[in-house]
Amino acid sequence: MVFDQTEAMSTIDVNTGGFVGGRNLEETIFKTNMEAAQAIARQLRLRNLGGIIIIDFIDMQDEDHRRQVLKALEKSLEKDHTKTTICAVSSLGLVEMTRKRTRESLEQILCEPCPCCGGRGVLKTAETTCLEIFREIIREVRQYEVESLLVLASNEVVERLLDEEASTLAELERSLKVRIRFRAEPQYNQEQYDVVLL
Repeated sequence: MVFDQTEAMSTIDVNTGGFVGGRNLEETIFKTNMEAAQAIARQLRLRNLGGIIIIDFIDMQDEDHRRQVLKALEKSLEKDHTKTTICAVSSLGLVEMTRKRTRESLEQILCEPCPCCGGRGVLKTAETTCLEIFREIIREVRQYEVESLLVLASNEVVERLLDEEASTLAELERSLKVRIRFRAEPQYNQEQYDVVLL
């Protein structure tokens, strides 16, 4: 099971891992989902997840299997003192539910957002940041009459600007009639940059 907690909702993805069982795939999927239903109820209590929760069970063809998995989830959640509301299993195998928020989740208590990505889990590539810098340079030159600029950015971004983006940079300097200098700032992450007018 994979738990993903966001500001809007929490999602739980159920997978078999690499295991597909013996001869009957549908039976293996059903057993995996039944085990997951019990484990999910326990994990919701342990992690103290609240708000909207979407559970992506493995797709089941048999309608009776869907009902049994939903019943197993409901039965397992009876032990939970926190109010929960569960909807039926959709045709995509998704179960929508809500669980009342009582306090911060375990993740919020034990973790803090990443200082680089702000908790998003991803950083823009050096190439994307270079393109943003080019757009910012164009904006600055059009807005102010300048002859030269200093770009402060992370080492990875400065290296890319001076290597892979060197021809684009030369064309930009030529067309804007401006001189552009660069300085690598070790404390900047890959998304951070400043364009300073000189």
